[in-house]
Amino acid sequence: MTKPLSDVTPNTWAFLRDAMIRPTGFREYDARWQYPEEINLPGMTALGMGLGTQMHKRGIAPVIAVGNDYRDYSLSIKNALILGLMQAGIHVKDIGPALSPMAYFSQFHLDVPAVAMVTASHNPNGWTGVKMGFDRPLTHGPDEMAELRDIVLNGEAVAREGGKYEFVDGVREAYLDDLVGDFKMSRPLKVVCATGNGTASAFAPELFERLGVEVVESHNALDYTFPHYNPNPEAMEMLHDMSASVKNSGADFALGFDGDGDRCGVVDDEGEEIFADKVGVIMARDLAKIYPNSTFVADVKSTGLFASDPELQAHGVKADYWKTGHSHMKRRVKEIGALAGFEKSGHYFLAEPIGRGYDCGMRVAVEICKLMDRNPDMKMSDLRKALPQTYSSPTMSPYCADTEKYDVLARLVDKLVAKHEAGETVGGRAIKEVVTVNGARVILDNGGWGLVRASSNTPNLVVVCESPESEDELRAIFADIDAVIRTESAVGDYDQTI
Repeated sequence: MTKPLSDVTPNTWAFLRDAMIRPTGFREYDARWQYPEEINLPGMTALGMGLGTQMHKRGIAPVIAVGNDYRDYSLSIKNALILGLMQAGIHVKDIGPALSPMAYFSQFHLDVPAVAMVTASHNPNGWTGVKMGFDRPLTHGPDEMAELRDIVLNGEAVAREGGKYEFVDGVREAYLDDLVGDFKMSRPLKVVCATGNGTASAFAPELFERLGVEVVESHNALDYTFPHYNPNPEAMEMLHDMSASVKNSGADFALGFDGDGDRCGVVDDEGEEIFADKVGVIMARDLAKIYPNSTFVADVKSTGLFASDPELQAHGVKADYWKTGHSHMKRRVKEIGALAGFEKSGHYFLAEPIGRGYDCGMRVAVEICKLMDRNPDMKMSDLRKALPQTYSSPTMSPYCADTEKYDVLARLVDKLVAKHEAGETVGGRAIKEVVTVNGARVILDNGGWGLVRASSNTPNLVVVCESPESEDELRAIFADIDAVIRTESAVGDYDQTI
């Protein structure tokens, strides 16, 4: 049975024998811990045994594909997880080092019902975790994660006979073949490929070359110390570096990928950083011409243009705003039969006939190259400038402890709803409505908005604002939202602001 964290501490006899797992690592749609402060290797084995038990409990065939990202401790973590899965009677198909979307692809390619990907995603070194799923292309959501947490923390895992280990080679090559297909660029294209020395370094440069794209390398040597910056295309540090590379090389644009390759960031030919939701609108405009009357899902952090853009409306597009989070978005795209989902963080969910519905930064890169091929007279900056002008903040993350953030958020939602009901303004504008599907998205009478929600992965709140009018209005919206947030003493400093 799993012991509480207080009973097992690093550098003790028990640490090398007994499971240590901090309960807060079980999040809404994946599991994340700092290693080894919050989980040890026996803890990861307990997680594997719990996951295997969950498979049996749900009637899932006992076969799972398992991969790991490129960090110096990920192989040890994966092996510990595999040990637990085998103890639970699961046949493990180890696909080796991988991107998260390569692991999702392996479910289809190997025709296995389950997947577990050991990755810290875009988190810095010192973090680890697991993304897992039973119903391809979906991954665990809150219900599945809560069930898994209870199995593991309550010591309900069951040992079974029949566990088996198999290393499966060739999945990387099959994944790249699937991405490229028979497509080849018909126009010259020069692209900065930014991988931050992370796992995507082993995929993206080769992918571009096979598409017929000229590659400008940017930190493409695998190096799990991440000597330049942590690979996270939502972070301004990486985006600024991508911008500098575009300006220095004269590239057509830059594409950047996070630590496990399921997200993609874009910088245009002028060195302008395009937030992922705006890239989503550019892609939606192009796809709507090919697939009119499509439905696109956008997360609540995303621009209001999915609903208001005249060009999308002209092609009969329906916009559906939904909960932030890769598991929520994947599930929503599948449930309502959307063509694609776009998330402000850079997760894109391209469904049939484009993709398989899971988030894949490499697939996005391919589709952006195809988009540019279909528009040979357009630059990326032309596509950006063709969008209706809005002024958007970056995704800002003030600190709030995991143990407090949901209670804090509930009070903030109540305060913002009360502000609406009292007829108060935000940014000098009347509040049209407050959408509470995921935190509070305060929508103003001119289409501007401000959002506050809880991060599902880190001890933070998340704040995003947008104005269709001006930079000054954007700052005014943020100031008023932040004033409400500052009524909660448990909320700390921002990682970045406007």
